[in-house]
Amino acid sequence: MNFASFEFLCFLCLLTALYYLVPKRAQWVVLLLGSVVFYAFAGVTCCVFLLAVIAVSYLAVAVMGKRQRACAAWLDANRELPKEQRKAYKNKNKKGNLAIVCTGIAVLAVALIYAKFVSGYFGFKIDESGLHLGKYALEIMGISYYTFIAIGYMLDVYREKAPVQRNFAKHALFVGFFPQLVMGPISKYSDVGEQYFTPHAFAGKNLFCGAIRIAWGFFKKLVVADAIAPAVGAIVAQQKGGVFFLLLCLFYSVRIYGDFTGGIDIVLGAAEMLGIKLPENFNRPFSSKSTAEYWRRWHITMGAWFTNYIFYPLSVTKSMQKLSKWSRAHLGTAIGKRLPVYITTIVTWLFTGLWHGIAWNFVVWAMLNCLVLLVSQELEPLYAKFRTKFPKLHASAPYQTFMIVRTFCLMALIRVLDCYMNVPLTFQKFLSVFTEFNWGSLFDGGLTALGVSASSFCVIGVGILAMWGVSQLGKDRPLREKLWEKPWLGSLAFAAVVFFVLVFGTYGLGYDASAFIYGGTFN
Repeated sequence: MNFASFEFLCFLCLLTALYYLVPKRAQWVVLLLGSVVFYAFAGVTCCVFLLAVIAVSYLAVAVMGKRQRACAAWLDANRELPKEQRKAYKNKNKKGNLAIVCTGIAVLAVALIYAKFVSGYFGFKIDESGLHLGKYALEIMGISYYTFIAIGYMLDVYREKAPVQRNFAKHALFVGFFPQLVMGPISKYSDVGEQYFTPHAFAGKNLFCGAIRIAWGFFKKLVVADAIAPAVGAIVAQQKGGVFFLLLCLFYSVRIYGDFTGGIDIVLGAAEMLGIKLPENFNRPFSSKSTAEYWRRWHITMGAWFTNYIFYPLSVTKSMQKLSKWSRAHLGTAIGKRLPVYITTIVTWLFTGLWHGIAWNFVVWAMLNCLVLLVSQELEPLYAKFRTKFPKLHASAPYQTFMIVRTFCLMALIRVLDCYMNVPLTFQKFLSVFTEFNWGSLFDGGLTALGVSASSFCVIGVGILAMWGVSQLGKDRPLREKLWEKPWLGSLAFAAVVFFVLVFGTYGLGYDASAFIYGGTFN
């Protein structure tokens, strides 16, 4: 069920009505049943994988929880024992839980790798006639997202930073809550878990704010992202170089931002209508003044997941501690401090690239981001001196704008590796900017030959300005909350967004809304 569809809106409206009509103690059951119905549209195979992830994570969490309770009871009953003996028992119990969580992670990781990368060589499918084996590349909707949610929860329980959910159905709802199944966010139990099971009274504010956010997500997706997609596809398919490569960087940045943030707006808006606040995934990333700031604002929950569950654990391992000690002794204090951080950062970014897909373009994309971040980190003392020596220049609007534009251009250049899926070709097209001087073709029908009419480019331009304006107006507080406080203005804004989607949106008879880039079946 595509989020950008009439079917999803009907499903959400029916679910929301039922959610507030049933007794409050049964609301979480409605969410669970709604999630089952939603995911059932993806097919039997998808449901099998989701159920397997839920079952494995539940079993691991339940066993760890039982062991933790037994350990706490033993420690409470044996307070008179020496501290060393109590500590040894606690460490033994911790090691046992570590083995359990590692086994759970290994099982889920194997399932994820198989579904995303191996099934094309030896896969299966399930239909009405039964199970079929062969080369069936599996299309498992949202598998990366709910697998990461499950792994994060297991690790949080192991660290005793999250409570053990002993009810299987409630655990299933936490892992498989339908809005976040397609494209995230990757939530933590401590942030959202109890919200699913807490009764929610009907609130007009939640309904309005959620509905207008969904409409805004449709606007970004259908009016901007899908409208500019043909131009992106044409440049890539025709392998145009020179100025068209620069246009590709710009157009693809607009498309992926409108597509991804539009989808997330629909996700968060749907949850908000049900009284549930999922974590934000974007915070005005194109206003960033550095690459580090950009990655704190873009796909926030993914960055937090890799930081919390890969970077930090890896940086405190005994191997890294030994490496730090050795490098300080043999390579000097300066290198000794940096080397473990560099290695940990590189490994974390490598996993981030492979999360997007096992392909060289994703690996190079990840390593380029890593390189830029590490170089920026090394140059920070020089930046600090510049800020100290030229405080007025640094604080001036032109220089602040320069930093924003610089960061946008750098990220756009790296991001274009998504388009060609071919690293040598991408660099070849980048070099063509300096060898093919074809700027004149833009004014000789070259722009409109990309499959987007001049009037459509105008609408896209208005859409981009609208997105920028909304982001500026919502810097301090979400704009939808401000509109709720002024009912007449809020109603007018909602009507205007719906009007633009209906009139200028890329949809209609014979058109099938394209899948979300980050919400495709292989994510």
